Amino acid sequence: MGKGGGCVPSKKKNPRPPAIIADSEHDPLTPPAPIPISDQITHPNDTTTTSSQLREITKLKIFIVFYSMYGHVEGLAKRMKKGVDGVDGVEGLLYRVPETLTREALDHMKVPPRDDDIPEISAADLVEADGFLFGFPTRYGCMAAQMKAFFDSTGMLWKEGKLVGKPAGFFVSTGTQGGGQETTAWTAITQLAHHGMLFVPIGYTFGAGMFKMDSIRGGSPYGAGVFAGDGTREPSETELALAEHQGKYMAAVVKKLCEA
Repeated sequence: MGKGGGCVPSKKKNPRPPAIIADSEHDPLTPPAPIPISDQITHPNDTTTTSSQLREITKLKIFIVFYSMYGHVEGLAKRMKKGVDGVDGVEGLLYRVPETLTREALDHMKVPPRDDDIPEISAADLVEADGFLFGFPTRYGCMAAQMKAFFDSTGMLWKEGKLVGKPAGFFVSTGTQGGGQETTAWTAITQLAHHGMLFVPIGYTFGAGMFKMDSIRGGSPYGAGVFAGDGTREPSETELALAEHQGKYMAAVVKKLCEA
């Protein structure tokens, strides 16, 4: 997957050491050659573990990194994790980016308490992921300042090429139907481009759900989405189902890339 991809296994296999022949000419005082560490790793049935088997034991990790003020993006993120976890060999991990507003400002805006079970992420943590799903609300058709501040903190990773080749997708929240369901994700692609990351849109893979006109639905070919309205509207089941689909779709893409 390129520098920083982090999930392309080596195609070189460590050779097995030659068998020791017990005959009259073998010197019993000469110890056998040590077995490479990689050949000492075994399954419970004592068979040698191959690189593909090791990948099955250690699941691929998709970091679902989000900023959510009133909980709409967080709701999509949690449903997205369900989709990721539904793919064998892949797990989704939820993280929130640091808040940039003061508690006083948040209280004035009537922002509800956050879920402390979801840890805060730092830029350095990103190198551990095999893929990403970034979620954020819109601010005038672009990502919220909190998410932008987080991306701005990844300068050292950019300098060292730590995220090159890693796949990523987006999901968003907007207040109105014309508030940026597409442009919020579209304008965020620049962050990935500068890191050399791979943008993975969902296209129309959600099938008939992408074409329904009988109810209001967030989301676009760029990724899942939700309409928040004045902040009181909850995500519809269709919006949540689209988020779950994106999680499953992204997990399948990451798995395929890492097995190539």
